Amino acid sequence: MFIWKKYKNSSFILKMTIGFVLGIAVGVMFGHGAEVLKPLGTLLIKLLNLIATPVVFLTVVLAVNQMNPKQLGRTGGKLILYYGTTTAAAVLIGLGLALWINPGESLSLPNAAVGKPESPSFSNIILSIVPDNIVTAFSAGNLMAILFLAIVIGFTISGMRFSSEEKMQKYGGLLHDFFDAANELFFRILQGILLYAPIGIFAIAAASFGTQGWDTFKSLFKFTSVFYLGIVILWVVVYSGSLKLFNISVRKFFANTKEAYTTAFFTSSSIATLPVAIDGAKKAGISEKIVNFSLPLGAVFNSDGGALRMGASIVFAANVSGAHFSPLDFVTIILVGTLLSIGTAGIPAAGLVTLSAVLTMFNLPLEIVALIAGVDAIIGMAGTASNVIGDVVGAAVVDQSEKNRERKEALREEKLV
Repeated sequence: MFIWKKYKNSSFILKMTIGFVLGIAVGVMFGHGAEVLKPLGTLLIKLLNLIATPVVFLTVVLAVNQMNPKQLGRTGGKLILYYGTTTAAAVLIGLGLALWINPGESLSLPNAAVGKPESPSFSNIILSIVPDNIVTAFSAGNLMAILFLAIVIGFTISGMRFSSEEKMQKYGGLLHDFFDAANELFFRILQGILLYAPIGIFAIAAASFGTQGWDTFKSLFKFTSVFYLGIVILWVVVYSGSLKLFNISVRKFFANTKEAYTTAFFTSSSIATLPVAIDGAKKAGISEKIVNFSLPLGAVFNSDGGALRMGASIVFAANVSGAHFSPLDFVTIILVGTLLSIGTAGIPAAGLVTLSAVLTMFNLPLEIVALIAGVDAIIGMAGTASNVIGDVVGAAVVDQSEKNRERKEALREEKLV
């Protein structure tokens, strides 16, 4: 009982890292004999596949219906536009670097069933977003259709909750509570799966290293390098470029907010870093009204680090499984990666869950999720720091935009006088 409590209360990152390292050791020591552990890894894959779709759907519904249409207004619209743009840029950076460096090309999963991705026409992709019926969308695992339903349902519930009619408010509240309760249910199931995850990671790492040895290690090192190079580009080009575009001093901004992104890096928690991020944003001269609105919104909606990881992971998975994507497939990946990263930024183990959903969508082996989970701690640190600083940059950009608008209006009024 003591050992179980100790295990249960230990850091998730620590457990995953230990499981991965022990798996490597067992794989190297026992070679092909480590394949006997493979069923334990297969069980984790099945559990992730089981939970991915409902968690993504419910999380996106709740994230969207938290938006009050009346309060969102101009400031919220600017923030959502910023989040969408930077998240799409992050996916694109991850995809581009991975296609250039090709992590995973020396690795293979011979026993994994891989379906050749279809290359539908653009019109078919658009039409597939709207399902024939709700049940078909879920039974077929049509992620685009599921996201469409989640957004439509979320906005509709939001409209009901903030309606002027008391009856609609009541129904909207009931629906919100229902989805909130369902979300809590699946989160509790997910927490149980995550307790098992280190064991599954141990088994898959042992089987992979046992059959392919250091090719696995080199491929994961290459993948991690792609991710960190992408983070550097994201910060230098996207974040610094956004600040310069609005005449905000890049050096002063990063100096004033250093506590926020360093805390995020070492804790790997956007929510835990939120108070520090709010304090840093105020030090950077961002108005309190914008800070208090945008940073909590960003914690729910914005996940640039996760988006970059998504882009790189898809190419890694394709290289490992020998799949080939058409240009239209990559457009779909950018769109889906953006929507998923915006919608599921705040969920636990978001990277594992959303990657499982996307790999399923493209008929790629879910064993890749477990392999990437082995370096999740290293990736999660930089990813979380990017999520947090991306939120603060967004707040700074929107705040400066509002100040510029107010100045223009003041000048216009002076001319009229």
